[in-house]
Amino acid sequence: MKIRFILLLCALSLLAACHSSQELAYFSDAERDSVQAVLSTYNTTIHPGDQLYIYVYSQAPEIAVPFNQETHSIAAEITHLNSVGGANRNNKMSETFQQSNFSQIPGYLVDEAGTIVFPILGKMVVAGLTQDSLSRRIQNMLIDGGYINDPVVTVTPMNFRVTVIGEVSRPQELHITGDRLTILEAIAMCGDLTIDGKRENVTVMREKNGVATPINIDLTKKTLFDSEVYYLQSNDVVYVEPTDVKKRRMRRDENWPKYVTSTISIAVTLRHIYRLWLRAANKI
Repeated sequence: MKIRFILLLCALSLLAACHSSQELAYFSDAERDSVQAVLSTYNTTIHPGDQLYIYVYSQAPEIAVPFNQETHSIAAEITHLNSVGGANRNNKMSETFQQSNFSQIPGYLVDEAGTIVFPILGKMVVAGLTQDSLSRRIQNMLIDGGYINDPVVTVTPMNFRVTVIGEVSRPQELHITGDRLTILEAIAMCGDLTIDGKRENVTVMREKNGVATPINIDLTKKTLFDSEVYYLQSNDVVYVEPTDVKKRRMRRDENWPKYVTSTISIAVTLRHIYRLWLRAANKI
């Protein structure tokens, strides 16, 4: 009878272990070797507080000089090369561009009104636009204004950051070069979820129209790829909630000193009552 009981306990333990492994798995409902399309669109919009790197390219580099921050410092050299001319003009101009220091570029800070001041073109509203739409707008303004006939404009964020907190191995603020980051990449950069991370309820706080909006996702389901937060945006906050077991453990740990104090108080009270009872019994 005892042997059967021990075998039953072992079987239940194995079942519990299998259940736990399912809970820890990502995309547990996806079939093996299946293909899952990513339906969520990658479309990063510009917000107040963003810092943008904007570069204007033309086959005639000297024409684009007034529109590029990193080339302002070498504009005088370009003008000099144009006035001197000569057979080596293009080679010297190329060397001048290559030797310029691009590491000190301040970028364009989007103010609270969602605008930037672009050289010559003036103030323009950029908040709410995607990087591609801003690139096309500047290109059209340069062409329509007769400044450059063949502009190619590149817009890149300089302060793309995402904060990951909660039950991950290394909670931190991530600073990304570029503008494309998935939630899985962000979690991986933080060392993955801990054993106490609740994979079924991960929250992404995203600002929409000036309001912080929580968006919940389930990392154990393949519907993650359809979520609007599969691709993160700058200033998103990813919060991994602790499991119910971790919450109970935390509450127990927090209340442990109270339990100890209460236990000691009860023990002292009972001891005092016992002594009083002994005195009363001896008198009788």
